[in-house]
Amino acid sequence: MYSLLLASLLAGQAPAAPPPVKVFILAGQSNMEGKAKMSLVDYQASQPATADLFKHWRMDGQWVERDDVSIKFLDRKGKLTVGYGSPKCIGPELEFGTVVGDHFGEPVLLVKTAWGGRSLTRDFRPPSAGLPPMAVLEKLLADERKRKPEATLDDVKKPFGASYRAMLDEVNATLADLKAHVPGYAGQGYEIAGFVWFQGWNDMISADATAEYTANLTHFIRDVRRDLKVANLPFVVGQMGVDGANAGANVAKFKAAQAAVMDVAEFKGNVALVKTDAFWDADAEAVFKKGWRENIDEWNKVGSDYPYHYLGSAKTMLRIGRAFGEAALELRKRRG
Repeated sequence: MYSLLLASLLAGQAPAAPPPVKVFILAGQSNMEGKAKMSLVDYQASQPATADLFKHWRMDGQWVERDDVSIKFLDRKGKLTVGYGSPKCIGPELEFGTVVGDHFGEPVLLVKTAWGGRSLTRDFRPPSAGLPPMAVLEKLLADERKRKPEATLDDVKKPFGASYRAMLDEVNATLADLKAHVPGYAGQGYEIAGFVWFQGWNDMISADATAEYTANLTHFIRDVRRDLKVANLPFVVGQMGVDGANAGANVAKFKAAQAAVMDVAEFKGNVALVKTDAFWDADAEAVFKKGWRENIDEWNKVGSDYPYHYLGSAKTMLRIGRAFGEAALELRKRRG
């Protein structure tokens, strides 16, 4: 590095500025948080049948950090390693960071904005979707007043879009202080390189929310691109995969609603759908169904949470994260 700098100075040239930091935003609800417990991750990393999944994160029996990939997840930040899911868990961020970190020579920053129990219909509702019809709001107000008689219409309106606004606040605050989040940052700026959306349970369990999900997700993609000021920002949608290939009618209907955004003409080539049901952990499901409490020793080797959290399967979280990363890079390749 010193010899290159000296050569540049002797030639009368200013040294080349370092390339911008590549920033990826990972947003959604509890499955984007990640619910695969570290107790399971630690166990599987030590077993011959599963150790290869984790070997690039291990050295001398210890978990390592990546010097070239950083992460900011609400009140936590640092070099990417295990434990950046829900507390003492991993999520898709781990292998997503592996894929994009291995691809780019410049530093990578993951900004994760995820909160459990949030819907697109209400909490992440994008601005251009507007508020629900007045009849819907009035019914919500009537229901709220049964619990809280002094509730107002403004109280009912306030939660709509609150998580969308919080997401943008978190992203913008992080980007405004990159020196605090990217080791060695030297003012080279950043590029928002991709956005991953992994959310849906709270909409899937409501027929009304499922019915409007395609429209809301279409608004969401457009509004994210507008508010982040990145036209055609590569956008990856993680399709609901709970219950794998054996999902029931409600899940199937919701998956169709998610997939329908791929038919929007302006999204051709810049939005990708990752079918996460392909990564459902059948081994964990088998133990869960025969009774995880009654077979706790067996269960602790394969799973760590309920089906709506993909059984807390570490294998599933790793494979989903890798698929998200590969999809994001493919979209960037198409963009040229």
